Amino acid sequence: MSSQTAGNRTSFGATDDYSYGSWYIDEPPAGQELQPEEVVPSCHPSVPLSLLHACLAVLSVLVLLLLAMLWQRRQRWPRCGPGRPGLPSPADFSAGARPRAVPAAVFMVLFSSLCLLLPDEDPLPFLSLVLPPSRAPWKLAALLYYPALYYPLAACATVGHGVTHLLGSALAWTHFGVQVWQRAECPQAPQIYKYYSLLASLPLLLGLGFLSLWYPVQLVRSFSHGTGAGAKWLQSNYSEEYLRTLLGRKKLGNSSPSSKQGFLSCAWICFRHSIYTPQQGFRLPLKLVLSATLTGTAIYQVALLLLVGVVPTVRKVRAGVSTDVSYLLAGFGIVLSDDKQEVVELVRHHLWALEVCYVSALVLSCSLTFLVLTRSLVTHRANLQALHRGAALDLGLLPQSLHPSRHAIFCWMSFSAYQTAFTCLGLLVQQIIFFLGTVTVAFLVLMPVLHGRNLLLLRFLQFSWPFWLTLILAVILQNVAAHWVFLDTHHGRPGLTNRGALYLATFLLFPINVLVGTLVAVGRVLLSALYNAVHLGQMDLSLLPPRAATLDPGYHMYCNFLKIEASQSHPAVTAFCALLLQRPRPPAAPQDGPRLEEEEGMLLLQMKDPAAKAAGPRAHRGRARWGLAYTLLHNPGLQAFRKPALLGAQANGSQS
Repeated sequence: MSSQTAGNRTSFGATDDYSYGSWYIDEPPAGQELQPEEVVPSCHPSVPLSLLHACLAVLSVLVLLLLAMLWQRRQRWPRCGPGRPGLPSPADFSAGARPRAVPAAVFMVLFSSLCLLLPDEDPLPFLSLVLPPSRAPWKLAALLYYPALYYPLAACATVGHGVTHLLGSALAWTHFGVQVWQRAECPQAPQIYKYYSLLASLPLLLGLGFLSLWYPVQLVRSFSHGTGAGAKWLQSNYSEEYLRTLLGRKKLGNSSPSSKQGFLSCAWICFRHSIYTPQQGFRLPLKLVLSATLTGTAIYQVALLLLVGVVPTVRKVRAGVSTDVSYLLAGFGIVLSDDKQEVVELVRHHLWALEVCYVSALVLSCSLTFLVLTRSLVTHRANLQALHRGAALDLGLLPQSLHPSRHAIFCWMSFSAYQTAFTCLGLLVQQIIFFLGTVTVAFLVLMPVLHGRNLLLLRFLQFSWPFWLTLILAVILQNVAAHWVFLDTHHGRPGLTNRGALYLATFLLFPINVLVGTLVAVGRVLLSALYNAVHLGQMDLSLLPPRAATLDPGYHMYCNFLKIEASQSHPAVTAFCALLLQRPRPPAAPQDGPRLEEEEGMLLLQMKDPAAKAAGPRAHRGRARWGLAYTLLHNPGLQAFRKPALLGAQANGSQS
């Protein structure tokens, strides 16, 4: 009995093994061998990545301590008293003339490092020296580790000292060398795509390469020219240039009739109005510069992820199509041809068309995102210039007061981060919509017409052409009747006529207009979705109607961002404070003291225009005084410190 049972078990196990081997294991046919799929092996660099990150973290901490000591000494030195302990800020976001390239490069490096965390299995490599690798718990910790790692790299540029430039040079060269060494030893990685890590690190290498060149140049300049009063003058240079441009006499251009302008000149004017171009006397705030830099980096990173995540897979599928695909299609009731080899060629051709549609949609979405966000810079400049001259913007139902608040400060802090997130999500949504649209056009219109088969759309139109013809004729007849039958003009004024026929046509065409309205409603939904998808990354435009603009979080954040920028970074206020700090001490003359204090600021803003000097110093002083008074009168940052009697002041000295 036991031997029979064992025999049964043996035969059953043999049957199971045979069945599994026949149905679930892909064995090669006779005389053929399976080609192994290309597998990227794991790279083991000569120096472990965990050790490199540990050294970088220790170096950043040491540089941070040296910066703290140097900053405390600089704070203590002027008055020889106890200085307050602290750290220099990574960037002066309210400064108008400080170097902007350094914060932009550091933010680009930071965002690129965060993008490389997506496929990384070890977000904090230095922890593997003491702890076993664990991916999930340390993902959120890495979001705080990398800003702290690159913080000294940005803070070395704000102190303005030769020692900090030396520290910044050492830190930048170390980071750049580690990244180049790592990419040179391990250019391929098994995650997502073999070259994704290398391609995604190009903005990172670009930012670190710029910093490794910028800090040595500043170190040489600090030793040759010093960092004394010249650096302080650079801080107020932009604000004084802004006032000179604002108060200077406008030069009259060569006015020519619009009829004489050619097509190229009109096209160039339209292009300049739609694309941001630098304007003399005005600079975008640092937050907007950072937003533009992060937007470009986000477009590159998201486009790269969408490209390498789909296109290589489609190519592998297209290369692996065999004659068995005809049986698979036949199971779904699809018979492309009786010849199996022709079916293989058709399937590969359709997969190639699918790849072309995907790449075309990606290029279109990236181009539209870039153009829309470039156009938004023009809106940012116009809104800031309007707020600087005291004009009130139509910000929907938001309060018009430009005083800072807690929520406005939060919006100002999060503006660049929200702009980056909106750009990434907007690009992803555009890619999906454009891909579906291009696939529909390619597979329902272009390919059936070219190959003369699978004419599904034409067959649908063949059976439903009376319906579409009826709707088109109804719309055309109503428009023609409205123009020629129901509208009459007497003495140049249009009026209704044939009211009886108008009422009869309205009643009879009601059912057909319901069908037309249904199609129009579908088109309205599609158009609204397409418009909102294209402008999703544009925060200066509300995606909701004006009455519900406050419900749009992106537009609400942008309005509060403008409030902080207009009230805290006004160039006229900066120039006024700089003039007060730079004014010389007048001689001991009590009777001339007030007059000298009034004219000191104006003497520092002398214009270089010979025509303005020829008008006489008296006219020049009067014009400059009026311009400065008008600018300070409409300055939102000084409204809270005025007397109540001056709160209602208007132009020409009149009061409400």
